[in-house]
Amino acid sequence: MIATWNKLTGIQKTTVQTVSVVLFMGAMGWAAVPLYDLFCRVTGYGGTTNTASASSGVVLDQTMRIRFDASVARDFPWSFKPVDRVTEIKIGEVGLAFYEAHNPTDEPIAGTASYNVSPYEAGRFFTKIDCFCFELQVLQPGE
Repeated sequence: MIATWNKLTGIQKTTVQTVSVVLFMGAMGWAAVPLYDLFCRVTGYGGTTNTASASSGVVLDQTMRIRFDASVARDFPWSFKPVDRVTEIKIGEVGLAFYEAHNPTDEPIAGTASYNVSPYEAGRFFTKIDCFCFELQVLQPGE
């Protein structure tokens, strides 16, 4: 391999190095999103929460006040809002939140919700058991 490298001209070496850098950067760009998602899930960074299939069962006497928010992209015609804007639950208690979505247009529209907790430091204290987030939701006209 070294003997082959030594036989290349300066332009050929530069070409090989440039192509290698471009391929490496492309691979890193392709891998960045899943790696960042994994990082956020492991660390709770960016308000990402833990997930579980069931509650821990331990309920503390301290109460938390949770405010729910909803927003849509500027050009997205849905209306989307929490049914209850604020709820209070005890730490460790399973809470349930509902959201309403409405498609005021005359054609079906699909959308996907994302979920995070703010302030970001609080994300590691929330455990999501079930969520419609990250699943494609299709609303029919007027639905």
